[in-house]
Amino acid sequence: MYETLKNRRSIRKYQSRQVSDELLDAVLEAGLYAPSAMNNQKTVLVAVRDKKTRDQLSRMNAAVMGADRDPFYGAPCVIVVLADPEKGTWLEDGSLVMGNLMNAASALGLGSCWIHRAQPMFDSPEGKELLKQWGLPQTMKGVANCILGYPDEQPAPKPRAEGRIRKV
Repeated sequence: MYETLKNRRSIRKYQSRQVSDELLDAVLEAGLYAPSAMNNQKTVLVAVRDKKTRDQLSRMNAAVMGADRDPFYGAPCVIVVLADPEKGTWLEDGSLVMGNLMNAASALGLGSCWIHRAQPMFDSPEGKELLKQWGLPQTMKGVANCILGYPDEQPAPKPRAEGRIRKV
C-alpha cells in the first residue's frame, strides 16, 4: 500500500479499451470505504462508461473551463463523485472518496486523474437534468470527476518539495 501511495501518478494519456467490470467494481468499492464525517456516507458515485454520456460530461467540463478540448484526456470511464451539501463536510467527504478511487485504481494497474469543475457542471441546468436522469436529488453537488482507464503513459515521480513537514 505504501508503494502505491508513493508511486501513484495522474495519468493524462489513456488506451481506448474500456475498464473491465471487475476492476471498475473494485475501484468503486474502494470509494465506498472512504472515511466520512460521523460515518454519514452521503457521497454518491456515478460510473459512466457510455460513450455518449462520457462525451457529454467532457463537453460540459470543457465549457466550464472555456476550452475546446477533451479535459478527460481520452479516458473511457469517468466516475462522478457527488455529495449532499446539507452535510457540512460534503466537500471533504467527497475528496476522501476521490483519494480512495485514485489509489485503488493505481493499485489495480489502472490510471486515473482528478478533474475539477464538477460543481459548476452539476449546478447547471444540463447537470441538473443528468441528476434527474440518474435518479438523484437536484440538490446534489459535484465534488470531482475521476477519470479512469488503462494508462498509455508512465510518468516518472517528481521530487517532493522540501520544507513541508514541521515536527512540534
